[in-house]
Amino acid sequence: MTRWISGNHFRLLENGEEYFPRVFECIAAAQYEVVLETFILFEDKVGLALHAALITAAGRGVQIDITIDGYGSPDLSPDFISALTQAGVRVHVFDPSPRLWGYRTNLFRRMHRKIVVVDGERAFVGGINYSADHLADFGPAAKQDYAVEIEGAIVADIHAFVHQALQAGQREAATSLTGRLREGLAAQAQKLAQPWRRATPAPAGEAAAIFVTRDNRQHTKDIEQHYRIAIRAARHRIVIANAYFFPGYRLLREMRRAAQRGVDVQLILQGEPDMAIVKTAANMLYHYLLAGGVRIFEYDERPLHGKVAVADDAWATVGSSNLDPLSLSLNLEANVIIKDRAFNQYLSARLAYLIAHNCRQIGPGDLVESSWWRVVRSFFVFHLLRRYPAWAGWLPAHVPRLTLASPDTAVAGGASQADPV
Repeated sequence: MTRWISGNHFRLLENGEEYFPRVFECIAAAQYEVVLETFILFEDKVGLALHAALITAAGRGVQIDITIDGYGSPDLSPDFISALTQAGVRVHVFDPSPRLWGYRTNLFRRMHRKIVVVDGERAFVGGINYSADHLADFGPAAKQDYAVEIEGAIVADIHAFVHQALQAGQREAATSLTGRLREGLAAQAQKLAQPWRRATPAPAGEAAAIFVTRDNRQHTKDIEQHYRIAIRAARHRIVIANAYFFPGYRLLREMRRAAQRGVDVQLILQGEPDMAIVKTAANMLYHYLLAGGVRIFEYDERPLHGKVAVADDAWATVGSSNLDPLSLSLNLEANVIIKDRAFNQYLSARLAYLIAHNCRQIGPGDLVESSWWRVVRSFFVFHLLRRYPAWAGWLPAHVPRLTLASPDTAVAGGASQADPV
């Protein structure tokens, strides 16, 4: 999954207002199969709309597999799960774990991807979860975010990947069981190994693309490496809009070096964050970046949840990966890298609109800390950034484990405001 595949078309979908209706429309039109992965699924108006769309499609005989994260979606009610499973929807939970004194314990190594594949010929990849806080009518806490609808040959790679993830998760779950339970789960994994297949999707456009994932085995740094390659290759401009920004030292160094060689490097970061620590962490890096010529803009309209970037005139990326320790060193993520002038131009225009209308540029005068504290803090911050990819390896690691959900395994209590990353 490191080669450029041509013959694709990408459509940018901004926020839930564009994303949800289009996904639900494609599920309604599905004839054979829907495979969906999401970090967060809440039992609110968006989650209930997805719930209804999946049940209706399953009633027509469409094969449906949905994977949710055990940390991000912990509180779906038994009735919610039961209606899906009784309709024939296979609901998989990534790393389900019991709570300890009311707290979720499965914090690390989360399944953070947001992917949909319909009939093996159309896919969606991005950062948008299935929750009402991705709609503007949610209020000041509504999120600004992005996804892409994909047609073309690259969909075959995405389709193969989501099925491989299902198979791997089921096999791992089977190893912890014995006897008839193990045999039954192994049979389930074998069934998942034989998905509905169609011929490679026909060319749908001029865009080339690479589907890039991050896991804790073979692809631990792939997404970060694609960012670094694009930054090193840039000659004119780089615009990165990322919600949770605290990257490793190498990525920061590439941004600063690009700015110092004359590239216009622009960062769009959170000015009104959903979690205060997000802004605090990013602020620690401002002196270093501004001193190197990087321009920083804080998006102040509402919380930024996007994970997108453009470089020069043709390169772009959209996906689930933040530029922070969780996404770059721990979580399971998925981005699509796009080489297409038309898509780059459109995404660039949308980001330029944010900067012009909803952002505040940060300058050296906005950094008011005393110089001695900055020196001390920078020393510790940059030693942390140099080392955290290695430190991340000390944290609990396991291969993906999926459990087929049933009403007995669901946790009652309604939608929970899980960490919105």
